[in-house]
Amino acid sequence: MEKDNMDTKSPYPRQRFSLRQLTVIGLLSALTVVLGVSGLGFIPIPPIYATILHIPTLIGALLEGPKIGMVIGFIFGSYSLVQNFVQPNIMSFVFLNPIISILPRMLIGPIAYYVYRYLPIKRPLWRVMIALFVGTIVHTVMVMGLIYLIYAEPYAAAKGIPVDHVANIVIGVAVFHGPLEALAAVVVGTPVVMAIRAKLKTDK
Repeated sequence: MEKDNMDTKSPYPRQRFSLRQLTVIGLLSALTVVLGVSGLGFIPIPPIYATILHIPTLIGALLEGPKIGMVIGFIFGSYSLVQNFVQPNIMSFVFLNPIISILPRMLIGPIAYYVYRYLPIKRPLWRVMIALFVGTIVHTVMVMGLIYLIYAEPYAAAKGIPVDHVANIVIGVAVFHGPLEALAAVVVGTPVVMAIRAKLKTDK
């Protein structure tokens, strides 16, 4: 007796991502690049430019899960690395290291997702807001912390400051710039996530 065709293994590999997930990856990755190329993703707040380029990564993770967030974060980080190679500035050497330009960006999506998932708050709105805020703070702290750990002396030389002042700059950015970027992520990201979630529910 012949076996049912459904029992035979498909000769084609199982698709890792659904069509919807691939669409989300493509759209949010493209948005990240557009924000970067146009300059709209950077807010000049001395001594650095605050960024909102990470917001699509967080949105992708909250909509489609940690793996999607990691993929978009990888594309975000890769864009940052390439941009600093093609259009170098005084601080580009820092972001040519993938440990700084790519690794933190790959981690913030999963972190935001698990904050949302396990936060002991019933209202999805508050969980989304807190996840976006925490994800952004983690992004700022990781990038600036890795810069300090790996490039404290070159950073000081590039800025023309004593090495012992680098820690103050890192702390200052984390304390003052981090919350501003986090608030921007909450304001921009929350309505997007909630609107798309509502749309997906109505389509089911």
